[in-house]
Amino acid sequence: MPKKEKPSVGRRSLLGAAAAAISAGAMGPPAMFAQTRSETLKGEQNRSASNPGPVNKVLANSNPSSNLPPITDRGGIVPIWYSFDLTHRRIQDGGWTRQVTARELPSSQDLAGVTMRLTAGSYRELHWHTANEWAYMLYGNARVTIFNPDGTIFIGDVAEGDLWFFPTGYPHSIQGLGPDGCEFLLVFDEGMFSEYNTFLISGWLAHTPGKVLSQNFNIPEAELSALPEQGLYIFPGTVPGPLEDDRKAVGGPAVASKIDYTFRMKAMTPTVDSAGGTARIVDSSTFPAAKTIASALFTMKPGALRELHWHPNASEWQYYIGGSGRMTVFASAGEARTMDYKANDVGYVPQVAGHYVENTGTEDLVFLALFKSSYFSEVSLNQWIRRLPGLITQRHLNLTPAQIARIPDKNNNIFGRK
Repeated sequence: MPKKEKPSVGRRSLLGAAAAAISAGAMGPPAMFAQTRSETLKGEQNRSASNPGPVNKVLANSNPSSNLPPITDRGGIVPIWYSFDLTHRRIQDGGWTRQVTARELPSSQDLAGVTMRLTAGSYRELHWHTANEWAYMLYGNARVTIFNPDGTIFIGDVAEGDLWFFPTGYPHSIQGLGPDGCEFLLVFDEGMFSEYNTFLISGWLAHTPGKVLSQNFNIPEAELSALPEQGLYIFPGTVPGPLEDDRKAVGGPAVASKIDYTFRMKAMTPTVDSAGGTARIVDSSTFPAAKTIASALFTMKPGALRELHWHPNASEWQYYIGGSGRMTVFASAGEARTMDYKANDVGYVPQVAGHYVENTGTEDLVFLALFKSSYFSEVSLNQWIRRLPGLITQRHLNLTPAQIARIPDKNNNIFGRK
């Protein structure tokens, strides 16, 4: 009888087995996360949760929901918190800037954020970049310019609560106005975007031969000696005169952009106005220039709850402007993570992950939610439950018809303190 050949184990089959193992691990929770509410509660009530070793008390006390999580938290999900206050602040004559990108918050692959300060008269120099730019004015006043490929230009003034949107590759500038300049948040639709790798007009000219510049500008080469020898980035200037003077000086209506690249977000009528607070939602349907980033500005009263929900079309990148809050994110495989948020913090929610936000402080909680999408979309857990035939909900959740009828049937809810 012929001998049975033993099956060979080659590199391809080993890789296949490894991939299958990895996939299995990704779909289900690791054994190390097999914990129950009762086990967690028991551990928190005895010395099991004690930490006699070294502790960064300032950091631990600033995020108690991570240090001593709710008993409903379980497992480990992607990072959902970071803070601009942990990043390097690049300071120059005229202002400063810092950023939170996928380098600092690796889970955020779609969006990156920058905060920037310009003193009165100072410029973020003429530049352009590889990503679309969305911005929210946090403080003060600024004048922005953006040049269109068709030869027209937009020049506008923005104040606290206003937005702007600049498309990829469109050259633009930002200048602080009186009395005290400005500070603003920039959001780019590239997770690995770096504010320090933009295309600067001064940097390009500094790396172009004088003869070429002379021919291009129709200016004698000898008269170009005063051009900057390196990129300026942020630098001081003089506060400009009235907006209309600038618009007239460049050619008036004949060269004015037909597109308005700014929007008064904070001044708009709230999209949602409820007992717990307000929401102002802005996407391409209300601000046509913003074709790739949708946004919402939430103001939640003390004790308010932003309802349980998720977003089917994009991950959520948050910036906290004021107050104190707590967010819990629910992932697949029954994993959940809770973190605390304060002003200048960044929150992150993976696409389709369930989550909710609570105001845990004594003041209004104010934060921005950004999405890499042309439109805002949200699934309300409450509304979904109310739209189902009653028997389905009764069988799944063991709720009576009377209890189901008490669940709100509208979406985008911000519930007041109970």
